[in-house]
Amino acid sequence: MSPMPNRTALIAVDWGTTSARAYRLDPTGEVLDSRAAPLGVTQVADGRFAEALSRLLGDWEGDVAPRIACGMIGSRQGWVEAPYLECPAPLSALADGLARTPGDRLLVVPGLRTRDGHGMPDVMRGEETQIIGAVGRSQTPVLLALPGTHSKWVCVENGRIVDFATYMTGELWSVLLQHSILGRLAVQGAGGAGGTSDAFRRGMERGFGTGSLTHDIFGARTHVLLGELHGEDVGEWLSGLLIAREIRGARLWAQRRGYDAARVRLVGDDALVARYVTALAHAEVTVERADSRAAAFGLWQIAVQAGLVHSNAQRP
Repeated sequence: MSPMPNRTALIAVDWGTTSARAYRLDPTGEVLDSRAAPLGVTQVADGRFAEALSRLLGDWEGDVAPRIACGMIGSRQGWVEAPYLECPAPLSALADGLARTPGDRLLVVPGLRTRDGHGMPDVMRGEETQIIGAVGRSQTPVLLALPGTHSKWVCVENGRIVDFATYMTGELWSVLLQHSILGRLAVQGAGGAGGTSDAFRRGMERGFGTGSLTHDIFGARTHVLLGELHGEDVGEWLSGLLIAREIRGARLWAQRRGYDAARVRLVGDDALVARYVTALAHAEVTVERADSRAAAFGLWQIAVQAGLVHSNAQRP
């Protein structure tokens, strides 16, 4: 099989828990092509990560371009553990901390760790690369939100990841529907795209209030029992409640850090990000959208900093 054209300067892989996505980038750091497969670290049996990488790359396998990856592939459950670095973390620290897989098949970006004001530890792995790709190195300061199973809110200054906080919003929503009494009343429904349903709005309004979260969560049951909410609306109501409560708490966190919580840059999946856009608009927060390929652009920046890509073409 012949190698890909020489204009491929880097192969970048965003390798998560359930899926992996690979990108080919040209010498200017632009994405030429991408492909994805359900080959996340929990889907790879017996540590056969080298085989999984070959399956993901397919006919890119023969390309001689350097390869770099971020995400759970660098966790204890992944191919090789890339240790967590302390915040604040500049781009140079991520480049210096790259770990090598056996046989040098792949270089892996390290994760980050921090502690809040009370000493509670927090970690991220994979999001640090999206952040680097979503924020210009000269921009300061920027508050980012990365919605997901474990949503991250991040303070960035001049290309340095200063601090972050994690909110288990997505996982809590899933656990409540699948493993709690609330799920017994829930009926699968179409919901509202981008948080447009009335149930999402009602849950969101409750979430922006001052109530206790565990008390409010129970409202998903009582509203149905009293005929004030349909079973197919339970998931939407909970989504609005949990996202709004996350935003409320995260904005207070950012303000304590001295950041403008009236403007947020969103990074992530379009469908989920749309719900946050709706909720942030309700809170009168100005929203900026990052490029959905932020992970690829972040991996490019790290590769340039590490000398893997011999090019002066860096994204601003």
